[in-house]
Amino acid sequence: MTCTTCRTPVHTQFASPGLVKAIVEDGIDPAGDPRWADSGAASASDYARWAGHLCGMACLRMALGTGAPTLFALRDGALKYDAYTEDADGVIKGLVYAPFARYVSEVHGLDAVVHRDLSPAGILEMLDEGRRVMASVHYGIRHPERPAPGRGGHLVLLTSRTADGAGVHFHNPSGTTAATRAAGLPLPVFERFFAGRGVSLPAAATTGA
Repeated sequence: MTCTTCRTPVHTQFASPGLVKAIVEDGIDPAGDPRWADSGAASASDYARWAGHLCGMACLRMALGTGAPTLFALRDGALKYDAYTEDADGVIKGLVYAPFARYVSEVHGLDAVVHRDLSPAGILEMLDEGRRVMASVHYGIRHPERPAPGRGGHLVLLTSRTADGAGVHFHNPSGTTAATRAAGLPLPVFERFFAGRGVSLPAAATTGA
């Protein structure tokens, strides 16, 4: 699927887009996703354990465009750079921005830049320069009509300004509908969910970019 306002592919962090709502809001076991193998995971249990942590890899996959590696191939690459870590109890931590940026730059040839203090105005400037931004938001952004439960903890890929110039288009890897997977919001609404940090990427020189 490709959004109507850009040529960046729309991907979710779960293999079956039609099951995202059931997984993230209704609590079904991701291991029951019949398309889990499409993610590149080694097993259904590996998929179920990791998919909920891979919003960043889904954003990277979208940024890489057509022909990008599978979600779990990207995870494996990121693990080699310690962009994800696991503690002694097996708790998954990440995405860790600095090693992720090294991974993206060295392996995929994209000039990834970490932004630890990013303003909404700064986002617009980067979008105007042709960069895309992996922005840290609260996953509740898929329900912008509701009060924001918090800021940060989830990554979306910002692709452009909205047509009126006053908002942002973004792709949400955990969007539960087509409209929330490729969405647009006025900047003040987006800002309610935004944690003020992220990673910017250049436009990829691929068919899907």
